[in-house]
Amino acid sequence: MKVEQFKAGTWKKQFQYRSFSPAQINQDWVWEDARINVLLEKATRAVGELNAFSLIVPNVDLFIQMHIVKEAHTSSRIEGTRTEIDEAVMPEELILPEKRDDWREVRNYIDAMNRAVTELERLPVSTRLLCDTHALLMRGARGEKKNPGEIRRSQNWIGGSGPMDAAFVPPHQDEVPELMSDLEKFLHNDERAVPDLSRAAIAHYQFETIHPFNDGNGRVGRLLITLYLVSKGILKKPSLYLSDFFERNRSSYIDGLMRVRLQNDLNHWIRFFLGGVLETARKGSETFQALLQFREDTEARAMAMGKRAHNAKAAINLMYQHPFLTAKDLTQGIGVTQPTADALIQAFVSQKLLVEVTGQRRNRFFLFDPYLKLFAK
Repeated sequence: MKVEQFKAGTWKKQFQYRSFSPAQINQDWVWEDARINVLLEKATRAVGELNAFSLIVPNVDLFIQMHIVKEAHTSSRIEGTRTEIDEAVMPEELILPEKRDDWREVRNYIDAMNRAVTELERLPVSTRLLCDTHALLMRGARGEKKNPGEIRRSQNWIGGSGPMDAAFVPPHQDEVPELMSDLEKFLHNDERAVPDLSRAAIAHYQFETIHPFNDGNGRVGRLLITLYLVSKGILKKPSLYLSDFFERNRSSYIDGLMRVRLQNDLNHWIRFFLGGVLETARKGSETFQALLQFREDTEARAMAMGKRAHNAKAAINLMYQHPFLTAKDLTQGIGVTQPTADALIQAFVSQKLLVEVTGQRRNRFFLFDPYLKLFAK
């Protein structure tokens, strides 16, 4: 199928509205637009450079967790959630009651991503995996009454108060199982000679168009990109997330998806997506470079602490795992006495590595602020 000849689907008359029935995508794809080839080459090279960092950075999984926290924070913001990245690493009891629903959605996203990456060791990217991920994403959150973990059995819509005044109405619920089956086959059909980054672009468009769940489709659709690239070995670690790019270019993102549905312009969407991969991979490499420099600087500070150097280095390693902690966390985490933990924390506060955030004299919490700021850029 030539991308330029693609017919995205048809509008079907329902009771008082029209739903969009997308064309199936499990086929070969080629294109005449040389701009796609150039972007594909640049994006592939940028992802390769990002992979190189994920392989050479010591204890990289510590930092990957913060990448996931940032993704959870950004992806949830697209859906209207207003939890800041420092709040995402705080315990629930420190979150203001009026913000706990938002906090829970972000924490669910982190849990869902971690679980899904682990599940890739035994499950392919599939409807089953996406349903399991969706169930965890909705757990105890605002969408928990919208059939979490289940393919929808009713009509949904995007924008407006109902399908009659919606901005977009996805396919009728009876079409969803077959469309999801086709999407799953496309993801794994090695007989289709489609580059993986282009395949991810087409798959994301299709998933968002099918909108298979009653809620949470945007977040699951963005998770799908990373899960697919990890499953294919394009990413050695889950270090590439497009939510930040999609949020900063929100109108272009929405317009790009609608442009396919209304004008059959899949070409434009693939270019937009590959541009996002290129920009995001480059930005990820810059973050890893900054992490390496930051780690070198903090280790130098630890080594300059004389007799406390060994404990200081152990404490900093713990802070990478738990960027929001108490003196008690330090005593338990690295096996030191309370006075030693207090002294280390005060040293880190004076060096501006830790910031006290509660304003209390007791039961104080400290934030590894300069580390978090590396991910907030």
